Amino acid sequence: MRAVVFERYGERAEVREVPDPAPARDGVVVRVEATGLCRSDWHGWAGHDADITLPHVPGHELAGVVEAVGPDVVNWRAGDRVTVPFVCACGSCADCAAGDHQVCARQSQPGFTHWGSFAEYVALDHADVNLVAVPEELSYATAAALGCRFATAFRAVVAQGRVKAGEWVAVHGCGGVGLSAVMIAAAAGARVVAVDTAPGARELAREFGAAHCVDPAAVGPGGAAQAVRELTGGGAHLSLDALGSPATAAASVSGLRRRGRHVQVGLLPAAAGPVALPLERVIGWELEVLGSHGMAAHAYPPMLELVRSGALRPDLLVTATIALDAAPAALASMGTAPGRGVTVILPGA
Repeated sequence: MRAVVFERYGERAEVREVPDPAPARDGVVVRVEATGLCRSDWHGWAGHDADITLPHVPGHELAGVVEAVGPDVVNWRAGDRVTVPFVCACGSCADCAAGDHQVCARQSQPGFTHWGSFAEYVALDHADVNLVAVPEELSYATAAALGCRFATAFRAVVAQGRVKAGEWVAVHGCGGVGLSAVMIAAAAGARVVAVDTAPGARELAREFGAAHCVDPAAVGPGGAAQAVRELTGGGAHLSLDALGSPATAAASVSGLRRRGRHVQVGLLPAAAGPVALPLERVIGWELEVLGSHGMAAHAYPPMLELVRSGALRPDLLVTATIALDAAPAALASMGTAPGRGVTVILPGA
């Protein structure tokens, strides 16, 4: 099969022929119809993930068709349209028994713990635990965007953030996760302040329901946190760092009102340096500081129902599609070029 492969961190990947994968006894091989280009893929390519062994094929947001099935798989057959969370659970540990598949102690992640979906085919383990059926009316490109960014944002806003209608929600960083969070919070009836330095990202955030947009590079000495407090009349009830940097994490916490909730979604690699959160405010104002790490396959149905009804429109997040041959350059550019929506790779194009 053809796949995007890199042999050294931070050096240009290339498209080459590699051996086809085979399914594990409890796994499947999926023919990749679409796969998202995510900033997490860039973090892996840049050397920020200790799970990666070189040479490596990135890619963790995917949708496609089951091509081959291991002998122990019960619920899936060749030809099924599927997607998968980026955290693939083992299904048998204590965390999985509690329903917390997204923090499975023995989790695997395509594109990180093993070769991923920037390829024509990808192997996925524990298929009966992790695969999600893709409705016929959902395109593969839209379904691919669900597995990491949209599903991650959905759980961060709805389950971890406990959003309520009428609340103020601040979203720091309006890439794929952030724009998804804007759309989901607005659909829940919240009023959203979107924070991003890129004009295109702020424009999309407004289109997806943001009441206010803030350019953190253009505000006064108090920065984005003060701007959020002023726009919301005292601070956000819920704030998300959807980018992942010391500055955005601190601004998210500092922009909350008393008893507000901060959810950290964006990755903070060690290379970013120490993160200084205003813990005196966390204590004095009884703030909550929460993490959010994907969403388990069994939690997809409510989100898919909102997508099916048209209440949520993840298809609008897909702003570009590219062929597999264009993926190496697009991956490398994510460290410097501001994103606008979600780019999806079509390996068969």
